[in-house]
Amino acid sequence: MSVSPRRTGDHVLSMRGIDKRFGAVRALNGVDFRVREGEVVALVGDNGAGKSTLVKILAGVHPADAGTIELDGELVQLSSPADAQDLGIATVFQDLALCENLDVVANLWLGRELIERGRLDEVGMEERTWMLLRELAAKVPSVRVPVSTLSGGQRQTVAIARSLIGEPRIVILDEPTAALGVAQTAEVLNLIERLRDRGHGVVLISHNLTDVLAVADRIVVLRLGRNNGEFDAETATSEVLIAAITGAFDPVRPVSPPDEPRAPVIPLADARRRVDGDR
Repeated sequence: MSVSPRRTGDHVLSMRGIDKRFGAVRALNGVDFRVREGEVVALVGDNGAGKSTLVKILAGVHPADAGTIELDGELVQLSSPADAQDLGIATVFQDLALCENLDVVANLWLGRELIERGRLDEVGMEERTWMLLRELAAKVPSVRVPVSTLSGGQRQTVAIARSLIGEPRIVILDEPTAALGVAQTAEVLNLIERLRDRGHGVVLISHNLTDVLAVADRIVVLRLGRNNGEFDAETATSEVLIAAITGAFDPVRPVSPPDEPRAPVIPLADARRRVDGDR
């Protein structure tokens, strides 16, 4: 896979001090998150780390209990998914939410059909569908076949293409390569790079660190509802990311500071002799 140049555009999205509770459970505790234009930011963490909650707040599904959300430096309120879409935030959830009995064109334009003289503009929708798929270098055999006949990677492509109909600024992808084969995964990763090349800010949620390191520019780690590290994908390693995910790495207090005294290491044989002597 070709490596795209790293982007350093302006921050299009900034989330600061985001808190969220569900009853007695504090799902998010002062989380900060930001995305630049033309940048892929991976959001990783173990189950229960708060990734899904943060994404649902950004998608307008859940309101934040505290904190601020800014788009292009202006405070915004995300009270519903419609608010998020109107502000240019598109989300592709893991279940894709496609109508498998409909063809590709119908899925892309469902609820946003083009009307010409009181009738559906089938030709216009098909032409714009092909144009969008070509821009994404998508490999779809036909736009007039039911989605049920497509492969997992092709369905992911359709779901992502559908999210681009409204020209969003931010595209959120929730586990886009889950349960895909090697070839299909490579196809989706190429598609993510195309989104970055188009100038979209991409939020990638994934448990696959190999995929994350292949396409991400920055990696944000959540643990137990808190930020637990932010890493440059060019220099990060799987070992460092796993340490941050599991808690072995503390960005505030290193696990073993250089000046911290360490207990002497006693060889196992000597330790046994000491135990036998005490008896």
